[in-house]
Amino acid sequence: MYRGPQAAAASVGGVARPYRSAQYSSMDVEFAELSDVGRVRQGNEDYLGHVIPLATDDVRARGCLFALADGVGGHDLGEVASHAAVESMLAGFRTASPDDLYTALLTRLVRDANTSVIDAGHAVATRGASMATTIVACALRYDRAAVAHVGDSRCYLIRRGQPNLLTRDHTVANEHVRLKLLSKEEAADAETRHMLSRSLGSGLSVNVDVNEHQVFAGDVILLCSDGLYGSVEASEMAAITSHGSDLATAAKRLVDIANQRDGSDNISLQLIRVRSVERVGMYRGRPYRLP
Repeated sequence: MYRGPQAAAASVGGVARPYRSAQYSSMDVEFAELSDVGRVRQGNEDYLGHVIPLATDDVRARGCLFALADGVGGHDLGEVASHAAVESMLAGFRTASPDDLYTALLTRLVRDANTSVIDAGHAVATRGASMATTIVACALRYDRAAVAHVGDSRCYLIRRGQPNLLTRDHTVANEHVRLKLLSKEEAADAETRHMLSRSLGSGLSVNVDVNEHQVFAGDVILLCSDGLYGSVEASEMAAITSHGSDLATAAKRLVDIANQRDGSDNISLQLIRVRSVERVGMYRGRPYRLP
């Protein structure tokens, strides 16, 4: 069961959701999430959400999910795309079998989200208009975190004050770096650095990047849109969210910094701190408890 809201994440012109702490036999986490419209745009095309079952047995069997999307398309279309993607992910996670392995499950959920975005586009888009969205999702269970993403929204693992980027931006410039057509320095200034090479809604099929990581007590997982990391360095994110800082306060501070330095884009983030984990081993893809 939740211990209940510990504090309220202050709204900075966007949508604030409460900071919560949840303790289970398998994992003890606390989190905060915040989405802000920024200083320039009239609407917020970012969308975020989470699933944490209330029953202890359910969360041990299924774990919890956090998801964040950054819509593309302008006007209301980006908002529709991001909402459709995240809600599809959350709904699929709620009804998934406890026996599903996270890597396969997240791949399926992201592909289903892609279909949902396409269907939503057919329902609302005007002739000649198109919409798409990024997605980044993190599922937590036992002592594992599985991360899936399409697009350039990011997930960081912050451990002992050091940030580690768990995702790879799916942008044209970054693909050119991977192919050694551009250096990292050239890509940072390239006109294609914000042009997505993959997104949900842009095609009937989508290539999903999924990876899994072991997590430890004290780790902080940060999911964010480019409105945050485009203005705030990863080292700053790590410093602000480390050392037991209040997550709601940290989320607000990060949004404030992004707005002060730029604010031309929507800014969204989710912060999850791991307080304790249940150590498990894996045998033939199935977990077993370690002493």
